[in-house]
Amino acid sequence: MNPAVTEMLSRYEITTTGEAENALKEIIQEIALLGLHRAKFFEKAAFYGGTALRVLYRLPRYSEDLDFTLFAPNQKFSLTPYLSAVEKELAAYGFQTTIGIVDKKIKTEIESAFIKANTRIHLLEIEALKKYGPTNHKDSKLQIKFEVDTDPAISFQSETQYLLSPISFPIISLKKPDLFAGKLHALLYRSWKNRVKGRDFYDYVWYLKNSVPVRLEYLRDKAIQSGHAKPTDLKDLKQLKEALSRRFKTVDFENAKRDVASFVKNQSELEAWSLDFFLKITEMLGVV
Repeated sequence: MNPAVTEMLSRYEITTTGEAENALKEIIQEIALLGLHRAKFFEKAAFYGGTALRVLYRLPRYSEDLDFTLFAPNQKFSLTPYLSAVEKELAAYGFQTTIGIVDKKIKTEIESAFIKANTRIHLLEIEALKKYGPTNHKDSKLQIKFEVDTDPAISFQSETQYLLSPISFPIISLKKPDLFAGKLHALLYRSWKNRVKGRDFYDYVWYLKNSVPVRLEYLRDKAIQSGHAKPTDLKDLKQLKEALSRRFKTVDFENAKRDVASFVKNQSELEAWSLDFFLKITEMLGVV
């Protein structure tokens, strides 16, 4: 395994197999981002979502997917030309992966692909993680999803950020208020079915704790484009707080805590979660 991987692992405090798997996944995510950079992907798209918050701002929870938005709508966009660069980069660091586009029967505005690898093989090959390999099922699969919005609302603002591992390289990402807007869109309108995405609520708390305002224009544009709002909705902070209050009243917060628990090291962060907690902290919300 490439020595850079050992160096990247040194920033983690790993005590369980689950933490070893999460660290492995995060390192693969960062190397994949380097591959995208080399392929000039960030000339076309910006990084956003929970993994952007984790990788760029050290959000204290692990995240699974790599989410991007094009700078302009392009229904002909394809991830295919970029995936070979990602696979080549991962191989250079010692990772045996397969990457493929998701073949959808019904075309949507989201272009999707997956990185897949055998988790146990990679745990055993990395000296710092070797002891966790035997407790991992031999057929366990590590899987990371890429998603690119090819028909985006384009009122977001972006900026250049830098990762220092495995080497120093630039990434184009949404600015924090726009990242927050994207998270609020998911929190308000994501279809949960029987599994509440507790990760959305965890990130919401993080944004408020770090005094990040939401770019209301971008949130409203996304909500209108996705068919969840009318032009008269979400026009000011009062309307946004009312929408959040309605959403919170539909949530099973015990279910939400269970969803996010395996991604969070400090479980005490979740103890206060309740309807009253989320209604009260929403008073801290600000907009730009």
